[in-house]
Amino acid sequence: MTAGRIVETEAYLGPEDGASHAAFRPSSRWLFYGPGGVAYVFRAYGLNDCLNAIAGPRGTPGCVLIRALEPLAGMAAMARRRKRPVPDGGSVRGLAQLTSGPGRLTQALGITLVRNGHDLRRWPLRIHGAAQSRRAEVQASTRVGITRSRHLRLRFSLRGNPFVSTPRG
Repeated sequence: MTAGRIVETEAYLGPEDGASHAAFRPSSRWLFYGPGGVAYVFRAYGLNDCLNAIAGPRGTPGCVLIRALEPLAGMAAMARRRKRPVPDGGSVRGLAQLTSGPGRLTQALGITLVRNGHDLRRWPLRIHGAAQSRRAEVQASTRVGITRSRHLRLRFSLRGNPFVSTPRG
């Protein structure tokens, strides 16, 4: 079993959001307008599978891209899937290399296109609230790696968390 705390996300809205698949990827629209709590997994640039959670009620498009995760359990399995050594002594830098960024995250968790449409309340891929609430400051910024609607501040991360991905460029 692998598990972690979500520390970074990006929101994608309906057709009015030029970066949203609801705006330019008609084949994904059946998911975007469906009920919330369902996985939308897509392959970015033909390379990496990315995990989104459909958000909102049926008929209201939108999703949340899961960008980064703080590993909590199953680090050896994550490292094996990422074809990396298990981080020495649980080093933060080494662990961040496992799940910091949407492509790394899905690879570490073994999430592939097969999970597209999966109910995120059910095993083996679940998203649920934390057992304990930890106070953390959420910061908003612009989304990463897109050109359409790049000005929208729809990227959310935990301020100062070392597992938040670092944008390139």
